[in-house]
Amino acid sequence: MRTILLLFVIVITLPGCSTLSYYLGAVNGHAGILNHQRPVSEVIKDPDISDGVREALVQLQQARRFAVDVLLLPDNDSYRYYADIDREYAVWNVIATPELSMEPRQWCFLFAGCLNYRGYFAEHKARAYAQQLQQQGDDTHVAGARAYSTLGWFDDPLLNTMLLEDEASRLGVLFHELAHQKIYIDDDPAFNEGFAVFVQQEGVRRWFEAQGRHEAADRYRQTVERRARFHGLLLETREKLAQLYASEQPAVIKREQKQQYFASLKQAYRQLKQQWDGYDGYDKWMQQPLNNAHLALIATYREQVGRFEKLLDDHNGNLAAFYTAVERFAKLSPEQRKTALINNVDE
Repeated sequence: MRTILLLFVIVITLPGCSTLSYYLGAVNGHAGILNHQRPVSEVIKDPDISDGVREALVQLQQARRFAVDVLLLPDNDSYRYYADIDREYAVWNVIATPELSMEPRQWCFLFAGCLNYRGYFAEHKARAYAQQLQQQGDDTHVAGARAYSTLGWFDDPLLNTMLLEDEASRLGVLFHELAHQKIYIDDDPAFNEGFAVFVQQEGVRRWFEAQGRHEAADRYRQTVERRARFHGLLLETREKLAQLYASEQPAVIKREQKQQYFASLKQAYRQLKQQWDGYDGYDKWMQQPLNNAHLALIATYREQVGRFEKLLDDHNGNLAAFYTAVERFAKLSPEQRKTALINNVDE
């Protein structure tokens, strides 16, 4: 209740009807989640809980301790509670770019700073806003998210949306959201997400290795490598499109070339998939009508992951030293930060 009251007091001080409406929706959505939460220790003992949910929650509590002791992530009351919100995703994010640009639109919020997407607790509201942007000429994409972070301002609960069947994915969401609580910069979404994705991957890898589950670790390494190749293909297309949009060609030519690039991307994916022994995990994503916004989202999350990987290697796998270096990057301007991360110069 104190959390809800605090959020409400903040909201009613905001100017602008549209801003007020949006934040009231956010308060209502977050309050709805909090109203469903119970201590994990209580849920585990509940005879009405399925064995699958119970086992997942027990493991996630073990992973929560691992995140503190091994990954050096925050030790607080986040993810000590559980809420079943009876839907597939926690929130739906709207991503948008101009028709002939790869630069995503940004929205700035209390607590979270500026982001390359705008989140909604109701899917229909997200799609309505995306349609509004489309009518203004933007490329848009609506993506469901399994979790979101309040960045340590409040205690975030585990959600049923996080209880993915795949163990690595389930643990990865937990480590990812805790990484946001560890280090977060309010003016650099790509830095924040790249850092969190890398900590997620490193955390899952160390989890399997700490348990001596070498086959699981090898399978996860293959998954990460396959994902990196897939996303690399998308980022290559994004770079080609960025060069096209920056050129002096007429808009009509850019539009034609844009469609050719996306057709070429689908062909390149079919060729890449032939190397995967029948793995088709990205088919559904590739079968949707693609536009700039899809690639902008991938870039936000993936463009800087390899740079964080190299940074950890340069610190011989020492996470404490790695975090210290990342914190020094955080003090730089966005352009200085990007250059420093590329060159691994942290001063």
